[in-house]
Parts: sequence; structure tokens; C-alpha cells
Amino acid sequence: MKIPDKNKIFPLENYNRLCFLKNIIKNPNIIVGDYTYYDDFENVKNFEKNVKYHFDFVGDKLRIGKFCMIASDVKFIMNGANHLTESLTTYPFAIFGEDWKTSMDGKEYPKKGDITIGNDVWIGYNATIMAGVTVGDGAIIATNSTVIKDVEPYSIVGGNPAKEIKKRFSDKKIEKLLEIQWWNWDIERITRNVQNLTDNKLEKIIE
Repeated sequence: MKIPDKNKIFPLENYNRLCFLKNIIKNPNIIVGDYTYYDDFENVKNFEKNVKYHFDFVGDKLRIGKFCMIASDVKFIMNGANHLTESLTTYPFAIFGEDWKTSMDGKEYPKKGDITIGNDVWIGYNATIMAGVTVGDGAIIATNSTVIKDVEPYSIVGGNPAKEIKKRFSDKKIEKLLEIQWWNWDIERITRNVQNLTDNKLEKIIE
């Protein structure tokens, strides 16, 4: 078998604007699965620049599964962007020091949790994913969407804020797809099934 090398940075010959993403990530709080790719109009290094407000001292993580497709200008808004919302003001006095430095004593900024992107997820151009969101396996995020809440597996969402447009398959087929988790098969079995995985008939899957 001649299988694409998951450890290659640029898997397409003579094209350096699409990369297997895990091979360029430097931030240890961004975890990416095998064969997930990022395609950028200018430079693949823009990916980490588009993970916004991702401060080490906050410690939140961006987790992205295997075999995902991420388009140019997709942004992830991490917890460092959060301000107080239940106080009289949202203004971050403490960061400016001086006599304001103790204004956050005994308080902390809200944390909504990590961002978790499942496997086989397609995120369209210029979409924005907010802190705390989980995107289920097989989901599709439409171009220019702003995702502020969890996305169900194998659903298509779009808009601002993003809402479910439809499910990709019947509940029964989605249940079966989540059961087989093809992205966790060994790569040889995936390779044997690439024609079946690009079809829509589960009964054709082979061992």
C-alpha cells in the first residue's frame, strides 16, 4: 500500500498552503489528530495566529480530532477573551496595575472550558468557534458561521449565531457511524475502504 504520510507537513506536491496541521503546531495546548489539514490563502502559519486570546496562564486547550478539514481564516476564541459579566462593569481594571491592581482580588474571569472539535469535521471559511464549544464527529460548519454552542454529530450548522440546518444522515445511520468510528481504524483498513467511505452505503464497509 502507498499511504499518504501523516508526518508530512505539505502532503500536496508543489503546494505549501495546505498542511497536515499537527506537524506545524508549536503550542502544547493545541492538540491535533492525524491527517487533519488546514488550507490557508496565504500561509499555514496563520493557523496559530487565529487561535485568539490563548494565554498560557489560562491553561485552556484547543483539541481537534483526526481527518478534519479546516478552511482559511477559521478562528477559535479562547477563554482569555472573557470579561466579568455579572459585575457592574466588564472593564478589566486590574491589568493596568497601579491603584487598580487589586481590583480582581478574590475574583476570577469566567472560563467556559476547552474547545473540542471531533473527528471528520469540516469547518468552512471564516467560521468562528467560541470558547467552551464541542463540535461533534462528522459535523459541518458553514462559511462565516459563529458557533456559540455545542454542535451535534453529523449535523450541518450555519449563521450567526450558528443554528442547525439539517442532519447529514438518519439517526440510525449516525448512530452506526459513531459506533464504527472509522477514523480510529488502522490506516491500512481506512485505505482499503476509501472508495466506500466516499460513498454513502455502510453495508459496503470491509474489514
